[in-house]
Amino acid sequence: MALSLLLVEDNARTRDQIMGMLAQTPYQVEIAVDGLDGLNRARKACFDVVLVDHKMPLMDGLLLVKNLRDDADYAQTPILFMTTSEPEQVRKKAERMGADLVLGKPLDSDELLRKLRQLSPRDVA
Repeated sequence: MALSLLLVEDNARTRDQIMGMLAQTPYQVEIAVDGLDGLNRARKACFDVVLVDHKMPLMDGLLLVKNLRDDADYAQTPILFMTTSEPEQVRKKAERMGADLVLGKPLDSDELLRKLRQLSPRDVA
């Protein structure tokens, strides 16, 4: 069974770049174009990992992370938070909302892939 990843990113160019990086992983990726879309998709299916952008329309990434953590299905799901802000400035708030990891944008492909390998179940990674 393939691993599933929900990518929540409002910028089309950034989505395309991240999709290129994720092509090297065992994840089947579903895309959400804003925070509200991400929350709706997360409620319809359970994902193994969620990759969330910080600043988005309709619902920002921090509120999305909080909403996901309030859902029992996502209590233990790894949530990676991406930001164009200085990661250290957002880290505490993102972690308080429930993010497992804060990554600065533009993403470093090697770092993202390494983190995803660490999060993958051992029998699939």
